Amino acid sequence: MRLFLTLLSDSKHHLRPRFFGAKGNECYSIAVPPAIQQVVVFSNGRWGKQTSVKVALTDTDKGAITLGNLSPDSRCITWECWETDIGSSGLTLTASMEEDCLIRGEPASVREPQGKRKRKREEDHEMGSRGQENVCPNSSPSQKSTPRRKSKGDVRSSHMQLFTHSLEQADLCMPHNQKAKGKQARASAQPASLVNPSGRWGHTLCPIDPQTAILIGGQGSRMQFCKDPMWKLCTEDMSWVPAETMAEGPTPEARIGHTATFDPESKRIFIFGGSKNKKWFNDVHILDTQTWRWTMVEAQGKVPPLAYHSCSLFRGELFVLGGVFPRPHPEPDGCSDSLYIFNPEMAIWYQPIVNGDLPAPRSGHSACVIQGQIYMFGGWDTPVCFNDMHVLDLGLMEFSPVKTIGSAPSPRSWHGCVVLSDTKFLVHGGYNGNNALTDAFIFDTASSSWTTLINPHLSAVPRAGHSIITMDSTHTEDSMKSGEQAIGLKACPQTLLIFGGGDNEGSFFSDLTTLLIDELLS
Repeated sequence: MRLFLTLLSDSKHHLRPRFFGAKGNECYSIAVPPAIQQVVVFSNGRWGKQTSVKVALTDTDKGAITLGNLSPDSRCITWECWETDIGSSGLTLTASMEEDCLIRGEPASVREPQGKRKRKREEDHEMGSRGQENVCPNSSPSQKSTPRRKSKGDVRSSHMQLFTHSLEQADLCMPHNQKAKGKQARASAQPASLVNPSGRWGHTLCPIDPQTAILIGGQGSRMQFCKDPMWKLCTEDMSWVPAETMAEGPTPEARIGHTATFDPESKRIFIFGGSKNKKWFNDVHILDTQTWRWTMVEAQGKVPPLAYHSCSLFRGELFVLGGVFPRPHPEPDGCSDSLYIFNPEMAIWYQPIVNGDLPAPRSGHSACVIQGQIYMFGGWDTPVCFNDMHVLDLGLMEFSPVKTIGSAPSPRSWHGCVVLSDTKFLVHGGYNGNNALTDAFIFDTASSSWTTLINPHLSAVPRAGHSIITMDSTHTEDSMKSGEQAIGLKACPQTLLIFGGGDNEGSFFSDLTTLLIDELLS
């Protein structure tokens, strides 16, 4: 059984039905924008053992009222604003699968579905007993928060502040704008949901259709892995829905530095690699977004455990470049210069013969596919941070360096990168070995030229280890202004979204910023 929600605004504009909750979740809540005049909650699918779902509407000032109960015999509830005297302030709609579920807009505990591997609660306490996560792939076990290994002859302290987090920053895990109340909160943010992902870096944000993206993994407050590792972003109203219990099957273990790649043909997300504490992964997990089920691949062939690599989809295969891997002797870790290809149909890893001028080993770089070529930029391998560009011709399987013109980005790793058009991609932020960066650049593959991009919303805060994606939406009404925070707003066609990251000063971000691609390119 699944719940869906549709809204009618005061302008008589219907929002498309959106997923709201599912069997296996005790409680779901979502904020209702002030302009909404009508709310319809309905269900479909088999109810199974669920016999009743209580639907309530909570007013910030006047409390909660129960709209009714959904059941196998009554599967739809409608509320109209003129039926009650509530609605003068923020409204929260809550669907409760259990009678003891919270109804005040706070996420209730959720039950693991049958067949899903449960996470060990002790994992959250391992940090204090065994040490922190190797917050960047190039740090030694003795370094608590460093973006690189200490090289010979380096007399400068190697304890960089990459995403170290002081105990005073605990409130970063609080849902965005939860402290704001009344008209001030609506004017500043118009929150579409009272729950949002906690601040993090090293995560992935993967678009799966024009209205949906999936957030997986990451690490944030107090250097611990996020206790809310999976979210669904609905771009029609830019709201977040906890998604860890939506899918059945064995979920991937908590990690950072992994990749999530969506195949639009099979509608599946491929999760590969990453690291957790002193553990490194080379497993492949698949999330089928049509059946919402996880499977773990028993692949043939060999691929080393990798983190902070790049993964690109081309003709149904995954192209994994670079990354950092465990190498106990003589250094704590090392970077790869190899290319590995995963064929999902055959469930096999193989290494192709690659010719040309191969790039140096690196991790934390970016890679994007444009017109049958993979453009690889930046990255890190102690003690060098790169800003060179290499291109891999996927027809010839040949690497070659790219001679660029214009002012190139400074050396960096863990930056954001996304394709903007048939010939252009964006590079934003990153880490240069000392500081998180704020600048942005556009590279034109047709002219091999760099252009510095000046945008106050991109340069607002230093940011590294964040995610940048583009979304295409069929909904074009009520277009937002460039750079506005995306809470409570609607996505437009060709919209750029930036989520999360850290500033190397102890802060991890949970904000979601949107920009119109047409304005960036102009």
